[in-house]
Amino acid sequence: MATIISAPLSRPAIKGEATLLAEFRAFWHAFIVKAFNPYRPELHYMRGPGPACRAKQMALSPAVRSMLAEIRTAKAHRQAHKPSHPA
Repeated sequence: MATIISAPLSRPAIKGEATLLAEFRAFWHAFIVKAFNPYRPELHYMRGPGPACRAKQMALSPAVRSMLAEIRTAKAHRQAHKPSHPA
């Protein structure tokens, strides 16, 4: 069975050079990770009311539901009789 031992290919680094190189590599690594991060939360926000909102609305009392229905019909009536302005 053979054993492979690796030997250093270049001269040993001076301590100041090693820390400078490590800082340089750490900076660029952090930059690349942040610059090319595939997660974009602005693409994942929820548009409009979801199922929890609908469930809460369905749990409203009959009196509140009738008031909401009256408000909706009044708005629809107002929109239907809105005067149109010729261009």
